[in-house]
Amino acid sequence: MPDLGRLALAIAFVLAIYSICANVFGARRSRPEFVASARHALWSMCAMVTIAVAALWTGLLSSDFSLEYVASYSSTTLPTAYKITALWGGQQGSLLLWTWLLTIFTSIAAFQSRRRNPEIAPYAMAVLAGVAIFFLGMLNFVTRPFDLLPVIPAQGTDLNPLLQNYWMAIHPPSLYTGYVSSTVPFAFGAAALITGKLDDGWIRSTRRWAIFSWFFLTLGNLFGARWAYEVLGWGGYWAWDPVENAAFMPWLVMTAYLHSVMIQERKDMLKVWNLALIGLAFSLTIFGTFITRSGVISSVHSFTQSGLGPYFLTFLAFIVTAYTGLLIFRARELRSPAEFESYLSREAAFLFNNLMLIGIAFAVFWGTIFPVLSEAVRGVKITVGPPFFNSVAGPLALGLIFLMGVGPLIAWRRTTTSNLVKSFAAPAILGVATGVVAAAAGLREWYVLTAISLAAFVFGTIIVEFRRGVSARRHMLAEPAPKALVNLVAKNNRRYGGYIIHVGVIVAFVGIVGSSFFKTEVKKSVREGQSFSIGAYQLRYLGLDEDDTAHMETATARVEVSRDGRVVAEMTPAKLFYKREQQPATRVAIRSTPVADLYIVLAGLEPNGNQATFEVFLTPLVFWLWAGGLLMALGTVVVMWPNVRERAAIASAVSRAAPIAISGEAAPGGE
Repeated sequence: MPDLGRLALAIAFVLAIYSICANVFGARRSRPEFVASARHALWSMCAMVTIAVAALWTGLLSSDFSLEYVASYSSTTLPTAYKITALWGGQQGSLLLWTWLLTIFTSIAAFQSRRRNPEIAPYAMAVLAGVAIFFLGMLNFVTRPFDLLPVIPAQGTDLNPLLQNYWMAIHPPSLYTGYVSSTVPFAFGAAALITGKLDDGWIRSTRRWAIFSWFFLTLGNLFGARWAYEVLGWGGYWAWDPVENAAFMPWLVMTAYLHSVMIQERKDMLKVWNLALIGLAFSLTIFGTFITRSGVISSVHSFTQSGLGPYFLTFLAFIVTAYTGLLIFRARELRSPAEFESYLSREAAFLFNNLMLIGIAFAVFWGTIFPVLSEAVRGVKITVGPPFFNSVAGPLALGLIFLMGVGPLIAWRRTTTSNLVKSFAAPAILGVATGVVAAAAGLREWYVLTAISLAAFVFGTIIVEFRRGVSARRHMLAEPAPKALVNLVAKNNRRYGGYIIHVGVIVAFVGIVGSSFFKTEVKKSVREGQSFSIGAYQLRYLGLDEDDTAHMETATARVEVSRDGRVVAEMTPAKLFYKREQQPATRVAIRSTPVADLYIVLAGLEPNGNQATFEVFLTPLVFWLWAGGLLMALGTVVVMWPNVRERAAIASAVSRAAPIAISGEAAPGGE
């Protein structure tokens, strides 16, 4: 199997090179049979990488310790589920996963483009193959997943205990899916610059790819936050860690891009801006991988130290230089005759929204790389902590929330004062009233009051939009309100799915504000049978249960939780000790309600177990962060769901391109 894996990766590397040559030659010489051959090469490349992935998984599942990777990230005692996830637990495996996803998405894009975009698709496929060449080159020549050990150990080192968690089964694949799928719209954007086909055709062709990427970036960040919340045992979910930042920045830029392309589609504006944003989003995914795998910046999420940094940095520099050069070369052709007519317009609101998103992304980028720059220039590493990020991102987040409410109700081109008053009167009253009620309830922090008021304002604008749409359908078609609502979303899914996403953002924002400003903490050492309290809860230590398996030792504390004299739960935080790694870990106990999370950490134990130290957090509203994330995911599914008009548009585009595609298929070497 190792020999098969090495051979498959070598063949995939050759196929990627051939695909670039055949695509470019076929496009420049109008030889569709070469383009078809290049497409077949991309599909074959995907098959070869799939074989390599299967070979490595076989080694992990069979505990083939002759493979250096298997010996480093698995063991005979490791549960089977974690042997599967060990594929992305180390450097070589995670790069193989990245490459596998890239070849899958490249194959899908090649299939979708076989009868569409005949002028730019070959160049887009060449760009995708070029990115694949970099990763396949790393796997073949630099960081090889199928290297063998001179002496086969009887037992493996085991997977890092922090990775032995069910969230790590879905967090890295979700994040990598978001990272890698952004390559497709980037490739089509680059192809548009290469060919000079600079209308919105490339945007329409890759809209769902961009939304798909944003969807998985959202899930990746959400799952990563949940992993940090459950595994690290510090009571939080986000610490502005460099690797967290690396995943957050592409999400910010992709969010800006998805808003910005609407202006180009409707008004033929912001062409340079959109191309720059998609290039920046892809560059930040490479930058994120550089941070994670280079070891340049220390992080609790970065599990390897390696010499890959210079390779990724060189590749990133090449991408930025080449893409920027293309943008400059096409700058004159990208000028739009349309201009902003008023600052009181939806176009302007979207532009300000984008500027704030990019502002946050830049601040996060600067705070992330500043320690490296300070060490390089002054020889002293200056750490940038959460206060910097919070002080910059916090006010900008309030501005984004405000614009989220303004954008849907303000008109395209220009808005009159009377329309502004008519559209925003009810939402503004709701926002102010919510702030007044919160202040009367005892809230005094200006940021919290502003955030709650703006959240209510935005929620009010979304209700207004849904109410308008439902009322219009009921008036024209005499539909009952529930049916009108369903049909409204189904026939305008892109618009109203976007509003559902906005609701999710608001709900998550409220959860973030509540959990950040009002968390309480108690640390207490108690003997068996003793009690202590936090907030309205009383906690009593009942005793300790111990378990010993071949894989790990577990010490589980039993804690009785009461409220108002009534027992509401028994919670079981634990201390774990992984034998192969000789490393301790913590398993927290969480009781989650919509009001607050009770979060218990077993911080210490006396040798006989009669006395235990507990660190307990009471975190309000954190439940709504996860609920908001799920709402954002639901809204994205609604947005991506094809409606009748989109199906008709796709069918029309395919029929228009059919003569070109047919001529290519009929030629020698065609499909």
